[in-house]
Amino acid sequence: MSYGFPFELDDFQKDAVNYIDEGKSVVVCAPTGAGKTVIAEHAVHKALENGTRVFYTTPLKALSNQKFNDFGTKYGYDKVGLLTGDTSINRGGQIVVMTTEVFRNMLYGTNFGDVADNLKNVKYVVLDEVHYMNDEERGTVWEESIIYCPVNIQIIALSATVQNAQELTDWINTVHSETKLVNTDFRPVPLRFYYFDSSQPNRILPLLSPGGGLNKKIQPEKKQFGRKKTPQRSVVKDIIRNLHDQNMLPAIYFTFSRKKCDEQMERCANLCLVTPDEQRQIKEIVDEYLIDNYYLAKNKHLDYLYCGVASHHAGLLPAWKVLVEKLFQKGLIKVVFATETLAAGINMPARSTVISSISKRTDSGHRMLTASEFLQMSGRAGRRGMDEVGYVTIVGTPFQSPDEVRDLVLSDANPLESRFTPRYSMVLNLLQRFNLDEAKQLILKSFGYFSSSSRLTPLLEQKEHFVSNIERINDFKCYKKLTTKDLIEYNKVRSIYVQNRETFKKIKKQEAKAKRALTEDAIKFGEETKAMLHKMQSFPCDACKLYKKHMKDIEILERYTSRLNKLDKEIEKQKDIFWNNFLANRAVLVEFGYLKDDYPTEIGKTVSQIRAENELFLSEIIFSDILNELSPAELASVICAVTTEELRTENYSVLPLSHKVRKVINKIRDIRKKIDRVQKEHGVETVMNINPYYSALIEMWVNGAEWDSIVNETDKGEGDIVRVFKRTIDVLRQLCTVDNVPQEVVFTAREAIDLINREPIDVD
Repeated sequence: MSYGFPFELDDFQKDAVNYIDEGKSVVVCAPTGAGKTVIAEHAVHKALENGTRVFYTTPLKALSNQKFNDFGTKYGYDKVGLLTGDTSINRGGQIVVMTTEVFRNMLYGTNFGDVADNLKNVKYVVLDEVHYMNDEERGTVWEESIIYCPVNIQIIALSATVQNAQELTDWINTVHSETKLVNTDFRPVPLRFYYFDSSQPNRILPLLSPGGGLNKKIQPEKKQFGRKKTPQRSVVKDIIRNLHDQNMLPAIYFTFSRKKCDEQMERCANLCLVTPDEQRQIKEIVDEYLIDNYYLAKNKHLDYLYCGVASHHAGLLPAWKVLVEKLFQKGLIKVVFATETLAAGINMPARSTVISSISKRTDSGHRMLTASEFLQMSGRAGRRGMDEVGYVTIVGTPFQSPDEVRDLVLSDANPLESRFTPRYSMVLNLLQRFNLDEAKQLILKSFGYFSSSSRLTPLLEQKEHFVSNIERINDFKCYKKLTTKDLIEYNKVRSIYVQNRETFKKIKKQEAKAKRALTEDAIKFGEETKAMLHKMQSFPCDACKLYKKHMKDIEILERYTSRLNKLDKEIEKQKDIFWNNFLANRAVLVEFGYLKDDYPTEIGKTVSQIRAENELFLSEIIFSDILNELSPAELASVICAVTTEELRTENYSVLPLSHKVRKVINKIRDIRKKIDRVQKEHGVETVMNINPYYSALIEMWVNGAEWDSIVNETDKGEGDIVRVFKRTIDVLRQLCTVDNVPQEVVFTAREAIDLINREPIDVD
C-alpha cells in the first residue's frame, strides 16, 4: 500500500496511518526521533486532498513558529496559518499551527468567536508533545482540549515514551471517540551509552558490559574535601576532545545551569573544532543574519560561534538562539551547551548528547532526574539517515554513583500524571454553557478522575493495613469472656485507685509531720480509697498476666482508629478533589460578584476571557479603576509587576519605581490581601504575583531607552528581560480584547504594546 511518502514507513507509522484512514483517533507513543511527525503529516496530506482542515498544536510558541515555517515551505504559505498568544496569520488556512492554549481557548469560544466557526471544516487535531500533560503549571490545558474537542474531529496525540500509554488511550476513548494506541520502543537510530570517569581523562568508557551490568572499569568519582591545592583539569574540555577524536560530534551538552552553559562554552573555545572552510561558512551565515538583526553584532558570544561552540538557554535573546539553531542544523556548530529546555522538541539534530549530571537543583533542593527527563535528553542523540548509532555520555560526579547512572539508563519511562486543576476561568466558561450538573459530568471526565484509582491505590493499601490491625486487636480472646470495654473500665478504676492511694499517703505524711490526727474527711477519703482497691481487685484483669499487653494493644487501637478516620477523610477528599476544587472556586467567584445563580455576571464574562496566573486578581485590578489614569509606560510597569513571578529575596531591583506606579502597586497589594482572605476561607490556592523587579526597566523601555542601557541596568539575561516584556505584552493585549475594560485603559494598553514591541522584543 502506498502512503504518499517518498520512503518506506516503519511498521508503527503504518499502523497509525491505517487507523487515521479508518476514521479513528490515535495515540502514538514513541521515543524522541522515532518519526512521529510523519503520522501528523499524513493527516495534513489527507486534509489537503479532501478539502478539509487540520489543526496542529504544540506546547511552545517556538515550536509553533518552527512548524509554521516547515509547513509553509513544504505546502505553500497560502495554505498555512499560525495562531499564538501574540500572532495571528491566515487563521482560516487549511493547516493552522497553534499553541495548545489557543486551541483550548477556541473550544471555550472566548476571544476567538463562536466555537462552531472556529472549528468549521476541521477534520483532524494533532496534539504534539501530549506528554506535556505532566507539566505542573500547564498540564490542565491538554486535558481540557481533549475533553471539549468535538467527537467528529479525529485526535492525533503524539507523545514521548510514557509508562501508562494504554491508560491515556482508554481515557480518550471514553471522553472523545474510538481511539487506538500505537506504542513502540523502536528507535531508527539506536543509542549507545558511555560514561566519563575523570580519573581516566583520555577516554570515554562504555557504561554497560555486554550482559547489561555496569562496566567494571568505571570508578566512582572521589569527593573533594577542603580547599583544592592543585588546579582541577577541565572535565568539559576532556569530554569534548574525546568526542572530537572519536568522530562523535556534533553534540548537545546538557547542563542545568545557564551560567555553566556559558562557562563551558568559553572553556572549549580554543579546541579548534571547525575547519577553515566551515569557519568561512559560519562567517557568511552570521554576516547575512546580522543585516536583519544588527543589534546582535555586539553580542559577547559572537566570537565563540567561529570556534564551533555555542550556548543555548532562556537567558539569551530569541533571535540569537535562532541563529545558533540555524548553524547547528547545518552541522557548523559542533557543540551546543544547553539547558534541558532544548530537549523539548526543537529541531536540533545531534550525533551525541552529553548529560552533565543525573541530579539537578530545583526550588526544593537537589533531586535525581526522572526516567522521562533522562529519555527526553538522551533521545536527542542520533540523526536519522545520517548516523548508524547515537551516543549518550553521562559525566561522572561525586554526587552520584555509577550504579545509579546504570539504573537510570535501564529505567522505564514514568507514567503520565494528571495535573487537572479547575480554575476561575474554567468554572465561568463551563457555567456559561452548561448547568451545574452538566459541568460536574465534564469535570468527572478529566484524566485525573479517570486515573484516580491509581492515585488512590497507596491510600487504600494503607487503609487495609490499619483495618487489619484494628481487627486483630479487637479479636483478642479473654478466658473470662471480658470485652475491651470491661478492660477500659478496669483501667479507669485502677488509675483512680493509684492516684488516690498516692494522695492519701501524702496526707498521712503531712499530718504525722505536724503531729496531728487525721481529720474526718481524710479518714473518709482513706476508706473510699480502700473500697476502690476492693473494686479493682474484683476484676479478673487485676491478676491477669496479659493485662499489660492488652492495654498496650488498646493504646495502639486508639492510634490506628484516629489515623483511619483521618485517612477516610483524605480518601473522600481525593475521590472528589476535582469537583470540590471546582465548588471552592465557584464560591470565591460568587463572593466577588462574578457568578450569580450559577451563571456569569457581566463582569464574570471578563474573568472567563482572561488567561493569567490568577484571572480573578487581574479582574479585580481592572475593576478597581486604579489603571484608568496611567500613561503607557506606567501601565506597562504595573502590568509587568503582576505578571512577573516572585523571585528569590535577593533579587530586588535597585532602580526606583516612579511615584504613580509605586502608589498603584501598593493599592494592588491591598487587593491581593482581600482576595487572599476569601481564597483561604474557601480553601483555594491560586498564586497572585506582585514583583516589580523589571517594572522600572519596562518603564524606561516604553519611554524610549536603548536596549543596551536596559541590559546594563540589571544582571539578568537578555532572554529573561525579553520573556518578561513579552509576557507583559500578552496581558496588555488581553486588556484590549476582553469585555468591560474601561476604554481609556484599552487605548493606553494598545499604545504601550506598540512602544514595547520593537527590536529585539518583536523577534520570535
